[in-house]
Amino acid sequence: MIKSKINKKHFGFFLITMFGVLFACKQDASNLDSILEGKATVHVDESIFPIVEDEQLVFETQYKAKLTLVSKSENEVLNDLFDGKATIGVLSRSLTDTEQKSILNKRKITPKITPFALDGVAFVSNKSIQDTLINLEDVAKFMNGEEIKGIKGLVFDNLNSSVYKTLLNVIGLKNVNQKNIFSFKTSKEVINYVAENDGMIGVVGINWMFQPTLDLQDNVDKLNIMSVKGIGKKEYVYPSQDNLAKGIYPLARDLYIINCQGYSGLGMGFASFVAGERGQRIILKSGLVPENFPSRKIVTRPNIVNIKN
Repeated sequence: MIKSKINKKHFGFFLITMFGVLFACKQDASNLDSILEGKATVHVDESIFPIVEDEQLVFETQYKAKLTLVSKSENEVLNDLFDGKATIGVLSRSLTDTEQKSILNKRKITPKITPFALDGVAFVSNKSIQDTLINLEDVAKFMNGEEIKGIKGLVFDNLNSSVYKTLLNVIGLKNVNQKNIFSFKTSKEVINYVAENDGMIGVVGINWMFQPTLDLQDNVDKLNIMSVKGIGKKEYVYPSQDNLAKGIYPLARDLYIINCQGYSGLGMGFASFVAGERGQRIILKSGLVPENFPSRKIVTRPNIVNIKN
């Protein structure tokens, strides 16, 4: 009788132990990725999609990893991170303290935020327009309902996009009263529309102009990137890599990878790659400004040998 009770106790302990092991294995199996291997989905702000795609392609050639990029507006990416529909996001801004606390409270995860580049919002116009200068004070007046010479209409990718929000923030507007504000769903649609319509001015992430997709190249060639005069400034500034780096372009913005995986997965691996030497060289080549300039090796020779033919 005593032996039977001991066996039952041992058997119960065995079941509890095995259940714990199986549960742990199930949890590990649910993580389909490690730092440099496996699969993961990355939700990307549509206005900065080209540079993220460039990083993805090189990352996948270096490691046994497959990243699926999902292009969405800034609002949609943020909502997906809050709701748990996304675990990795790439945005043109960091999270506020309130947003970080919201993710921590809802998902019990502290987001890991990695800055990796400096980008810019650009105004683009059809080459039929001779004037390639635009004043942000005039843009503010136009968006408030005034008629401004040289601005027939402003075209945005999406009124929930980071491009639209960046512009409103810089010019200090909350409400827009101008009827000639147009929006599509993507930056591609903005570029195609402005290329075919004289007098319209598009507003896009500069990377779409620096590194257009092959199907966009013909229409990009029909556009001018405009130089911008900031509020209260005297000079017009072109959004070149040099001017972005100097901090004098008025519509510059930082780019971030937001990792909410909560474990050592591809979110950590991809962020480390993009912020590392190889990833930062890709940023530099793209025309944007890397967060950390990659090092350069200079080889010196003690003696110069003159070789005569």
